[in-house]
Amino acid sequence: MFRRAEHAVEAKLALALCHPHRWVREAAIRRAGAYPALLPLVVLRATDWADPVREPARELLRERLGPDTAAALTPLILRVGRRYRGSYGVELLTEVLRRAPRERIVPLFTDPDRAVRRFAYRLAVEEGRLSPAELATAAARDHDGIVQDLCAEAALAGVREGAAYDDVLGPLLRARNPRVRSAGVTALRRSGRPEQAEGFLADRSGLVRACARYVVRQHATDPLPWYRRRCATPDDPALPPGAAIGLAECGERTDAELLWPLLGHPSPSVRARAVAGLRALDLRDVRRLWPLLDDPAPGVVREATAALLPSARSLDADWLAERLESGRPRHVRVSAYRLLDAHGGVVRLRTAVALLDDPDLKLRTWATQSVQGWHATADVPRGAAEVGELLDRARHLFSEYALKRRKWGAGLDA
Repeated sequence: MFRRAEHAVEAKLALALCHPHRWVREAAIRRAGAYPALLPLVVLRATDWADPVREPARELLRERLGPDTAAALTPLILRVGRRYRGSYGVELLTEVLRRAPRERIVPLFTDPDRAVRRFAYRLAVEEGRLSPAELATAAARDHDGIVQDLCAEAALAGVREGAAYDDVLGPLLRARNPRVRSAGVTALRRSGRPEQAEGFLADRSGLVRACARYVVRQHATDPLPWYRRRCATPDDPALPPGAAIGLAECGERTDAELLWPLLGHPSPSVRARAVAGLRALDLRDVRRLWPLLDDPAPGVVREATAALLPSARSLDADWLAERLESGRPRHVRVSAYRLLDAHGGVVRLRTAVALLDDPDLKLRTWATQSVQGWHATADVPRGAAEVGELLDRARHLFSEYALKRRKWGAGLDA
């Protein structure tokens, strides 16, 4: 009976702490100290606009916020801390957690809220709560970019001896995230192991490759011959895809002679990176890139499409239209649509109208947007009957006024 009465009082106080009238909240905050479950509402009232409510709430929060409760309330305090007058709670939380034992902070490192993890790691770095090896592991494990940068930089800054680099560089160099790997690769120079950077010259990330080239060059070695040697054997099944694009990143236009043969490599990733490398070197041979639009690998077709877009008008529109048929692979259809849309003029309108009822939602949406944004250009014959027929088929996409404007622009009678 007594317990039910206590719960009833606690519930009434919880409602009173949220009451719109200031004097009700003021009376409730003075009784809330006896009920630990109301502490989250006290956190909210510590940012109240009314001084008679806010000041008692802050006093109560300072009395009740200890190492045990601080960790549990960290997500709420940080979120409320974004409010006007919310800095008091964050400052108090920081003060309490600085004095808290390490085991109270550790759960915050894996909190699903990234703001909590950022706060916890910043505090741990400032207080020296984590070793360089632990910070390196955290940088490699966490998915948040700010936590990765914070922990990676702190881990490397905390290493002073060459032997200690083993425990730090290992997690950084094995990390999935390119930002963390790049920090580890750059640190190879300071650790006296620049020769290990050669193993990252063909990394899948451009950032890591750039850092590896920097370290190799600081070691008085030119990375370009390394790329040329790796790409000189186009049938090598062990050729890393990053070698092809890496050659283009630091090579010359004459190095394209090593990239063209890679378009027939058995690995789709190598073929895609080879096309990307040719595009980086500003080499777009339509005759040699055209067949790649039928490649079974979506990545290769994507890269080939990007390379051919500037030359879309020189491509055979009928050949591309065949690749829009519903039986074709989706990545081939998307590629054909992008290139036909880049044709402009009547070809663009014809392609988009043909896809207005397509079963593929994205293609249908793109086609609708293309039709609605179409205007007659200089290459559209004035008064072309086909244009009028196509616009009539898409009449439901325009208002009467907009349709008349499109037809007048094409030299047609509305």
